[in-house]
Amino acid sequence: MPVEKRTARLTLLIDPNKKAVFEQLCNNHDVTPSQMVRKFIRDFIERELGPDWREQVLGGDDDEEDEPRPRSAQGRGERE
Repeated sequence: MPVEKRTARLTLLIDPNKKAVFEQLCNNHDVTPSQMVRKFIRDFIERELGPDWREQVLGGDDDEEDEPRPRSAQGRGERE
């Protein structure tokens, strides 16, 4: 099963107030902003390409869960 590679960087500009609210909401859900953005991207791709998108994009199922893992469930030293 292919593992999703996290080597591409996506930089975006966002209103500082929205960023602060987004970070607080992510914190309330015990996930990082990066985890939520990756989930938003996966959900959007699936909505556009259908449930078989992982095979189209990754050549099979990716190793990530559909929901972000809470930060407390991650190993120490894992970067987001």
